Parts: sequence; C-alpha cells; structure tokens
Amino acid sequence: MTRRVRGAASLGRDGLHFVAEKPTRPGGLVAPLPKRKLGIDYDTAWARRYPVRLARAVVLDDITRPVARLVLSPRVIGLEHLDPVKGPMILAANHASHLDTGLLLSSLPAGLRHHTIVAAAADYFFDRHWKAAFWSFGLGAIPMERSKVNRRSADLAASLINDGWSLIIFPEGGRTTDGWGREFKGGASYLAKRCGVPVIPVHIRGTRAVLAKSSSRFRPGSTEIRLGDALIALEHEDARKFAARIERAVAALADEAESDWWSARRRAAAGTTPPFRGPQVSAWRREWALPDSARKDQRAPHERKRQPWSRDD
Repeated sequence: MTRRVRGAASLGRDGLHFVAEKPTRPGGLVAPLPKRKLGIDYDTAWARRYPVRLARAVVLDDITRPVARLVLSPRVIGLEHLDPVKGPMILAANHASHLDTGLLLSSLPAGLRHHTIVAAAADYFFDRHWKAAFWSFGLGAIPMERSKVNRRSADLAASLINDGWSLIIFPEGGRTTDGWGREFKGGASYLAKRCGVPVIPVHIRGTRAVLAKSSSRFRPGSTEIRLGDALIALEHEDARKFAARIERAVAALADEAESDWWSARRRAAAGTTPPFRGPQVSAWRREWALPDSARKDQRAPHERKRQPWSRDD
C-alpha cells in the first residue's frame, strides 16, 4: 500500500508554477544593475590565447600586410630606432584615418607585431558585440577611454605591458577632422611612466588622402611611416609634460616628412618646428596651410574641380 504524503498533490500543482515564475524581491532591496559586457567592460582575454594569436598572425602576415603593400605602398623609415629597445614599448602615433592601425601594425617587424596590442576607443570599437569581437581578433585591440585615463582600462593596459606586450596608442583620442593634429592626451605618457617603458613617437603620412574621416571614398595611394628615437619619461616630468614632449617629437617627424632630416632637426633644436596642430586661424585658412600629403584630394591643382571659393583662384 502506497503511503500518501500530506501536501504532495498541492506541491505537484503549485511547485511547477513556482519554478516557472520570476522570483520576487523584497520591496526594500534595490535590484543590481545588469553587468555590462561591452565598452570598457568587454573581456578581451580570449583574443590573447595562443590559438587566436596564431590565427591573427596568419591574417596579419598573409592578408593585411600584402593588401597594405598593394593599395597603400607604405614606406617605413626609422625601424633602427626599435633595435636599442629591449622589452615592451609604447608606439604613440598621430591619427588621420581608420587605415592607420592596420598599416602601422602590419609594418612592424614580425616579432614585434605578433606581440603588440592596440588601444581602441571603447565607445566606438566596443559598442557592439560583433565589432568588439572583430577588432579584438583582427588587431588584438583592448578598450580604452578616449577622453580620460580610466582606471579599469589603464590597469588592463599596464598589466599587459608588464607581461611583455607592446602597445599602439593614438594620443589624440581620435582621427583628425581637418588634417591637422590635435592635443596629445595623457594616456600614453601615464602608462609609460607607470610601467617604466619607452615611448616610440610615430608619424603616419598619406592615409587621410586614401580614406579620410569625413569621406567614404577610398583612393589607393602612397603612405609613409616614420619612427623616431625612443623617449623616456624624466623623473621630474608628470604625465602632462611628457605627453607634450611626445607631441613635439611627432611634430618634428611630421616636419621631417615634409622637408628633410637636417632642416627638421635644426628647427626642432631651435624650437621653431611648424605647429603640429596647425595655425590658429579660420577653417579655410587652415585648409590652405595644409601640406599636400594631409589633404583629402592629392590631385594636382589644375586637375581638381574648381569652386568659386577655391584657394587655387
């Protein structure tokens, strides 16, 4: 004879109902916010595991690098400045186009490019799951705040640098809108001082003419990557002063690209290097003063479509 347990029937009826219901919360407790998984909180650890790194190396060496050579014809100057650096480094470059990152990364020596990560804007490259996964895999990107030094992103970058990874960072915080440079923020200088690693200033020339921020038109052309001497933060220098020195070094490389090494060195020593951020005048005069390599349209003046306000008139 089967013994009937008291309340078993009601447990059978109501138990399933209880399991299917959303659990209740006492009225005095505030529900915690859902954990963010994008932006600055996106976990990129998977992109640094060996199988993923191996796949990324194949893509960089067999796809990105050949395509960059075919459509961007890069000329790399100053690779000898990397030789004295033993261990990780920070490469701080100007930023004119979305092409800059892949071009710079694929132009580095193999041993360096396969152990280099890229600081990418958390609000742009990590705002959607597919974008976050794509850039984490393709470039080894990590999310970073572009407007300020965020503790979470800084801790991640510092821990990776201390583990032996080099870092590509664009201290301007975004691409140029008019061809001229912008003030260097303190992310690169802060990380360099914190981790005790050198900064390699880098100037990238010609990518804006190929693919500018305000244009979707792609024009294959010639580009140039110029690397300078390694910079070490001085003991008395804070992050802001060091960032200004990095900016001046990139400005000197830009001057060298538009003139010659000796003239650019003399101007740098005399403190007369052309301003990296351009003349502080009206927009049309800033456009007038741009070097040809920074223009969106590199055609000869007589080949351009003439406008009533054209500077060629």
